[in-house]
Amino acid sequence: MDNIKNLILDMDGVLWRGETPMPGLADFFNTMHDCGIQFVLATNNASKTPQQYVAKLARFGVTVTEDQVFTSAEATGSYVQERYEAGKNVFVVGDVGLQTAIQTRDFRLLTIDEVMAGETAVFVVAGFNPTVTYAQLAAGSLLIRKGADFIGTNPDLTFPSEYGQLPGAGSLLAFIQAATNVEPTVIGKPGPLIFQMAMQKLGGTPQNTAMVGDRLETDIAGGKAAGIQTILVLSGISQQDDVAKANGLQPNFIFENIQEITSRLSS
Repeated sequence: MDNIKNLILDMDGVLWRGETPMPGLADFFNTMHDCGIQFVLATNNASKTPQQYVAKLARFGVTVTEDQVFTSAEATGSYVQERYEAGKNVFVVGDVGLQTAIQTRDFRLLTIDEVMAGETAVFVVAGFNPTVTYAQLAAGSLLIRKGADFIGTNPDLTFPSEYGQLPGAGSLLAFIQAATNVEPTVIGKPGPLIFQMAMQKLGGTPQNTAMVGDRLETDIAGGKAAGIQTILVLSGISQQDDVAKANGLQPNFIFENIQEITSRLSS
């Protein structure tokens, strides 16, 4: 790990579970600062804006800037901005983070009533939303059946919380896919795009950048696909037994939690 100068950090399951910070969170960030390690917080969770993540970390006693937060919503916003004409009708099945990322790219967000009245869209984009309704899922499905492209922020079927694993964005994508028989184009982890964008933000290289995550099939698989080193923490979804069963999907390093990473960086 001596060559690692840049870290791409997952958040859910790595830095916190729900509204509970992981033990040693502030010390972990202080140690990175003391060691001169740069970081970007890269999450598949598209429900919150970068400002909301900054505020959440501030409640946990950690100071970061909006520029250090990179969500799958922002990656998705960049993706659609490059491929679709501004001003076109779109529909978002997602929370404020995804809505903001799409709206600030000058797309027109349709309402459910407009969809039911016969409006069409160039794409439907779906991400995690803890207050999603059947009406939103139905409107998105109708538009896709009429020819709208189907885009997903990330494939995570679950996410870790204080209560256990809860349904994630991938579960919502599966609902819409089942209703339309259309497979979504997925932007976030494990696709390499979000890792490449994060590494560009850091000015890093594959040789001096590592991904820290809690999920083998997204964080570790995506980091390897992007050619960077990978660090698995066992404080979230994937456990040691999962690593043993994952043929060819072995992280470069495994730690119990961020406290162990702090100790390694300090040694």
